Amino acid sequence: MAAAAELSLLEKSLGLSKGNKYSAQGERQIPVLQTNNGPSLTGLTTIAAHLVKQANKEYLLGSTAEEKAIVQQWLEYRVTQIDGHSSKNDIHTLLKDLNSYLEDKVYLTGYNFTLADILLYYGLHRFIIRKLRHTEVGN
Repeated sequence: MAAAAELSLLEKSLGLSKGNKYSAQGERQIPVLQTNNGPSLTGLTTIAAHLVKQANKEYLLGSTAEEKAIVQQWLEYRVTQIDGHSSKNDIHTLLKDLNSYLEDKVYLTGYNFTLADILLYYGLHRFIIRKLRHTEVGN
C-alpha cells in the first residue's frame, strides 16, 4: 500500500475530513504533506503523528513517557525494518519476531491501542495479503 493511501486511510479512521493532498519525493517515494499553515511535512510517521494531533487523539501517541517512547520505537521499526523489505525470508523473520514479541501483549505497547499498531498493520497488510493469495493459488 502506498504511503499516500495509508495516510488517507488513517485520516478516515481518525474521523478527519479528506482534504489533505499528498505527494511523494525521491526514489523511495517518501510522502510529503503540504500544510496550509506553513512548511510541508515529510515522512510517513511525521505526517501520521500530525494527523493524530489534528484529530485531537493524542492518546494514540502514548499516555506515559514510557509508552510514548515505545510508540516512537515501533514507528521507527515500521520505517526502517518493514518498509523496503520484500524478500520472503525477510518477511518470514519479521513476522516470526513480531509474533514472539506479541506473545504476552495485546498491542505493541502492551494494553493500549496506538498509532504504532495502526501503521504496523498498514505496513504488514500487503505481505499478509500476498501470502494469503499465494496459499490460495497453491491449493
